[in-house]
Amino acid sequence: MSDIRATPARGRRTTHRSPRRHRLLPALLLGVLALGAWAGSGMAGGLSTDGPAGRPTSERPAEYSTALPFDLPSTAELRRSGKPVFAHYFTPYPLSLDNEAPDRDYYARNYLTPDGEKGKHAAYGGLLRDRPLPAAREDGDWELAHLRQEVRTARDAGLDGFTLDLLSLSGRNRDRAENLLRAATTEDPGFRIVLMPDMTSLDTTPEALADGLAALARHRSAHRLPDGRLVVSPFKAEAQSPDWWRRAMDALEREHGIRTALVPVFLDLDANAERFAPLSHGLSEWGSRSYTTQSGSAAATRTAHRLGKIWMQPVSVQDARPNQGVYDEAGNTETLRASWGEAIDNGADWVQLTTWNDYSEGTHFAPSVHNGHAYLDLSSYYLTRFKTGAWPQIERDTLYLTSRVQFAAARPPAGAQRKVIEPRDGSAAPRDTVEVLSFLTGPATLRTFTGQEKASHEAPAGVSARLLPLRTGTSGATVVRDGRTTTAVSSRYPVRDPIAKQDLQYYAVTSGRSQR
Repeated sequence: MSDIRATPARGRRTTHRSPRRHRLLPALLLGVLALGAWAGSGMAGGLSTDGPAGRPTSERPAEYSTALPFDLPSTAELRRSGKPVFAHYFTPYPLSLDNEAPDRDYYARNYLTPDGEKGKHAAYGGLLRDRPLPAAREDGDWELAHLRQEVRTARDAGLDGFTLDLLSLSGRNRDRAENLLRAATTEDPGFRIVLMPDMTSLDTTPEALADGLAALARHRSAHRLPDGRLVVSPFKAEAQSPDWWRRAMDALEREHGIRTALVPVFLDLDANAERFAPLSHGLSEWGSRSYTTQSGSAAATRTAHRLGKIWMQPVSVQDARPNQGVYDEAGNTETLRASWGEAIDNGADWVQLTTWNDYSEGTHFAPSVHNGHAYLDLSSYYLTRFKTGAWPQIERDTLYLTSRVQFAAARPPAGAQRKVIEPRDGSAAPRDTVEVLSFLTGPATLRTFTGQEKASHEAPAGVSARLLPLRTGTSGATVVRDGRTTTAVSSRYPVRDPIAKQDLQYYAVTSGRSQR
């Protein structure tokens, strides 16, 4: 079979109204509890360039000098752009839930196996298919240490902060939310945390929410605009009326002296933009997860700007939810590249990566066991263009290889997985492809293999994608220029047929990080 040519993403706009975290919370909360500006488009306001005492924010770990195909600007330079990039932080999935070794921790025992949590997730083969890269065990306050590590990882990739999903106003997830604010303040006071009440989970009054937000807003890392307003960005804001939100904002100012900049995130933007505009600083939507459904962002950006609001563009990589029995066809890295393209081309003011670490939905950019740093590293390239206005110069040949580890139509043996994972309505058609995304300093020959089949083609300088048919076994690619190999990459997980359970996520690997 010949290579499959990569084609531009096209498609109509679709509003993402998918069922969200209210269906996940019972399992997540029980599992965890068991463990005992920017005033507008084009206006000024860069982020603080303060850094931790140990290391200025202009410096990064040494591996960044070779991991990326380009030289990432310093943190201070990126923050001066006034175009912040946040990642959505989901508190149920920190680096560790119990500070145990990764082969016997809570993830391994209860989330990655069908037998976990007394068989609660047996119907769909386990709650998760991937997990965070394991963190070293820590003495003392290990939870704070791990959260500080996540702040460093995001900061070093060029991110400005997290949008912090607030699932509750008390309990374990709320405590972890406050710990994240503490971690950001301690690790890098310039790293900002946007408070994001999750209205699929919170059942409260405007006054009680105001009290809860005020308690978190006392931390220096809570994100405020240059005029002092606290940024509040509720997820599924339309779950409550604009009047309800006015009451919450009034209570924050009346009882706590906190003025608010509301940036609602909608599941249905079209039905709510005009309703919420009078009380909002900006607008956003959760977005879609398939490469054929990204083009509607241009109209969304125009709507926000017409109403005099900033627009926060969602950028996503993929979405696969075993417990909900649904996934979106991401098209290897096409969804990631298309959604970043919408942010860049349409003049978005802010960006939210959806998500940093929601492993139950398979939407994570954070470094993970199956993907290493690949998706985060790739995002740093587009982030730099978004912030600086110029495409980074490619300094090092680098390859990103993505594929699934099974065919899209593969099914487990009868009775092994009762809930089958199917494509979401409106998603692109499922496909079985290996993608080699190359960043090259000059033209070169790209030698590839998928299973036992070998091929080669001439690749241009710059960024280009090559699609290959998925086959059982492993895949890989090598860059050869002037008879010399400059870089190579190969998949770390083979494609198998038959399968034991469905896993519809695309696995990723980069040549820049020793197969991570």
